[in-house]
Amino acid sequence: MQPDLDQWLPEDGLRVAYSRDSTASPDVLWRAARDLPLSKTGRLGRLVRWRIPGLSRDLTMDELFRQPPFMVLAEGELAVVSGLVGRIWTLRRDYPRLAGPADFRTWDQPGTARVVFAHWVQATEPGSRVLTEVRVQPLGNRGRIGLAAVRPIVRRFGPLVGSEGLQAAVRAAERRS
Repeated sequence: MQPDLDQWLPEDGLRVAYSRDSTASPDVLWRAARDLPLSKTGRLGRLVRWRIPGLSRDLTMDELFRQPPFMVLAEGELAVVSGLVGRIWTLRRDYPRLAGPADFRTWDQPGTARVVFAHWVQATEPGSRVLTEVRVQPLGNRGRIGLAAVRPIVRRFGPLVGSEGLQAAVRAAERRS
């Protein structure tokens, strides 16, 4: 079941989504996606580790989206929604820590952004589909300018989520099946 992202970011300035199909069952694909270490995601993993210094190569995707600068906003049996806030366009780690999902919902500091990352698996015939959607809401004029600065980077490197991240999860799931 697709998470309701409108409850977290009903309006966004950037939205990207990727998916990959698998012959594995939904449960097997979800476990493979969650257990996938950054080291198995090629350039995507290196890019994430460059952007968030100090992350271990062996950190799993599930662990990544459950620790700062991210926080879990909601989760289900085959889904997790995480969020972060801050100046995502700077090279500094400018991501304030939030106490909980309510703080994310009410974050409104101009010159920053709210970002939602949703990952989930759906049943298909004959197997399953893993999906990821990211939404970014810039706050204020400086937030919109900052988001405009990262759009070319998202266009260039965003497809790695599907081609290297999700595809690696599918390969791992199909090896387990």
